[in-house]
Order: sequence, then structure tokens, then C-alpha cells
Amino acid sequence: MTTPQPAEPRPDIPWNPPPSAAERRARGKEMRQRVARRDLGTLTVEGRDPLGILDAQNAVRVPELVPLRIERMSASPFAFYRGSAAVMAADLARDPSTPIHVASCGDAHVANFGFYASPQRTLVFDLNDFDEAAWAPWEWDLKRLLVSVVLAGAENDRDPAVVRDAVASTVRAYARAIAGLVERDPIDRYFEHFGAREAMTSYDRASREVLAQAIADAERRTGARAVRRLTADAGSGRLTFTHRPPTMTPVDAEVAARVLALDGAYRTSANVDVRMTLEQYDLSDVARRVVGVGSVGTRCYLLLLQDGDGHAFVLQGKQAGASVLQQFGGIRQPDALVSLVTADGEGARVVALQRILQSVSDPFLGHVRGVDADFYVRQFHDMKGGIEMVDLADKPFRRYAQACAITLARAHAQSPEAPEIAGYAGSGRALTAALVPWAFAYADIAREDHAAFVAAH
Repeated sequence: MTTPQPAEPRPDIPWNPPPSAAERRARGKEMRQRVARRDLGTLTVEGRDPLGILDAQNAVRVPELVPLRIERMSASPFAFYRGSAAVMAADLARDPSTPIHVASCGDAHVANFGFYASPQRTLVFDLNDFDEAAWAPWEWDLKRLLVSVVLAGAENDRDPAVVRDAVASTVRAYARAIAGLVERDPIDRYFEHFGAREAMTSYDRASREVLAQAIADAERRTGARAVRRLTADAGSGRLTFTHRPPTMTPVDAEVAARVLALDGAYRTSANVDVRMTLEQYDLSDVARRVVGVGSVGTRCYLLLLQDGDGHAFVLQGKQAGASVLQQFGGIRQPDALVSLVTADGEGARVVALQRILQSVSDPFLGHVRGVDADFYVRQFHDMKGGIEMVDLADKPFRRYAQACAITLARAHAQSPEAPEIAGYAGSGRALTAALVPWAFAYADIAREDHAAFVAAH
């Protein structure tokens, strides 16, 4: 047996180790001297123009779909909040923020957490919307989550004390989770994910039934089911979409030709194994689809693909504009992301940030730079689903909010700056004291904005 030789330095291989987690935590703690945690509770109300921001967004959307966006956002204060990420980004930019910037969701309200299928066909729980993803102060995502808890709690007149406790526990859960995550190996953090059924044992029987039903609904919401529900045989075995105006409509020949070109460009952006799989399919039909609340009016197409044996598959191509974190929040983006967008468009930004923030992502993710718009592409209805918080009893309502906070912390922990968040946040007590009243105050502003929006339309 060969005797192991003592390790020796290798001057011929330069080694410049990054700062340790302890050094980064200390840097985050020092950041409190520049931006006190109590300052994160500042809320400026003068000089706002929420309706002007929404009008500016509507001006560049598909005109005939703008009334539908207005209708959906008018439904309730929470629905309005879901569609007004741009307004909140502009508001957040006016007040003190930390200089600790991480890869951020940009729209981390409770309805943008939920279930979807992993590549291994298991159901996971994670963030599931990345249209606005970009770099931003870490607390912007947390603030958006907290306000959504307040507004979701008010949907069914839940006791304000219960909601306040849920918001406070959400802040503390985030602080505890980020502190624990940054102690771990970055590779361990990378592989961390949350199964859909893991937390069910901690819920009472009634709430377990709600969760079980949501999981069952998500598991039924497959691509094959979408094909059955959305298509019909047009003859000779060729499927085409059935139309349900205004949410599902045909496209004209000019748009169809553009989408054919987009399909080819998308395939080159996908991973090589996906490209090989897609070689066995050809595009059979295209339809325009209306999705979401805030996204209504942006271009969204469904692409129906078929192989030679009648198997079908649906992809969704959704328009990607500039992130509200940059456009209205004014956050300067890293040079690498700016270069990516310059070369490949905003769809590439959405795909890149989704892969960073999610524990596992759709293998069919891809992006396209079109003539007049950028797009990102993903599977349609791949076991995607979520929990309606209004259906939960008080204790599970609180636990679900905490689960969202822990999931958000896991997403933020992928950024190298995560230990600085942990150092700045500390135990979470000072953050809780600042952010809980801020969340309730901002929820009141959102309600006022909603009322003004309804009155204006």
C-alpha cells in the first residue's frame, strides 16, 4: 500500500476563498448601523400615483384584454394587490432599504406559492411565479409576503389578532430559517426542497382535508388532462384547441406564423435532452390564453404539439417584460443579468431567476426573443396548484404563512449574500417590531388603492 504523502501548498494554483459565512454575517450585522432595522418600518404616503402606474402598464397591453384585467383586479383588495406588484415596487423604492440584494421573486404573495411537479413527477411546494424576478433588497419579497397575509386574512373577516399573530410568526419563521440555512453547506442548500405532503401531519383534521384536496386537485391537473379538456379532433387525428372567448381564442395567420418561428427558437434554447424529446413532436395548433390577474393583457399563447401516434403535449409561451423591481423599483441589476437580457431578452431573465429560486424547476423551461416581445416557455398545467388560505382554520392559516416564509428563505439562501441577511435580521425580534405594523399600514393603503381603482373604472 502506498503511504499517503503530506499535503503541500500549491502556489501554481491560485486559491482565493470567498468570505466565510461568519464574516458575511458580521458584515450584515454591521449593516444595521447604515440602515437601522426600525427604519424598515418607514412608509411614505405622499406623492404616490398608483392608478397612473397601472394605466401605464395597461397602455402597452393587448387593448381588448384590459377590461378583463380591470374586472379581475376589482374583485377584492387582495385581487387588486395581486395585480399591482408595480405599484408596490414603486412604493418600496421611496423608503429605506438594505443594500443586501439577492435573487428575488418580485411578487412573493401567498397565492404565488404552491404545488407543481418535479422532473421526477413528485409534487413539491415552492414559489411558482417569476415574471418579476430580479435582484432586489431581500426584505422587499418578505414585505410583499407579509401584506398578502394581512389581506388574505381579511378576505373572510378573520380576527385581526389572529392575522397579526400570523404576520409576526411569518417574520420570525423567515429569520429562523435564513439563520439555519446559512450554517449549512451551499450544496446542501441547493438540494433542499419541500415535499407537498411533508407538513400535513402538523395540521388538524379539517385542515388536512383542505390540504389533501388541494394536493389531489394538483395531481389531477396534468398535461394530459389539459389536452382532453382544451382540444378536439379536427379530422385525420389532428387535434386543435377549442375556443372559449375571451380567455381562450384563436390566433390569426400572421400571429400563427410568428408563433411557428417562436417554437423553433424555443427548442434551441431548451436543454439538449428536451430538444431530443421535442424532435418527436410537431406543432399542431396555437391559441391565445388569458392567465392570472396582473398578467392579463400580456401576450400568452398555448402551443399544441403532437407526435405521429396521436400523443399530444401543451406548452405555454408567456410574454416577459422588464421586472417591476427594475422598472418601477429602480434597482440596478448585476452586469451579468443585464448582459443576459441584452443578448437573449427578458424571457431569459425569467428562466434564469426561476432556476435559481426554485428547488427544482420544469425541465421544459426555455425562452425566445421575438420581433415585438420576449417570451418564456414552460409546460402548461403540470400538476400546478395551491392552497386557498381562506379555507384554513386559524392555526393552519398561521402555519401556512410560516411555510411560505421558510420557502422564501430557502430561495434567498441560494444567493451568496444570504449570511448577510442572517446577520442583519438576528433573532427576528427587531424585524418583527418594525415590519408587522408596516404590513398592516400598507394593507390599508392597498385597500384605499383598490377603492380608488374601482371608482375610476
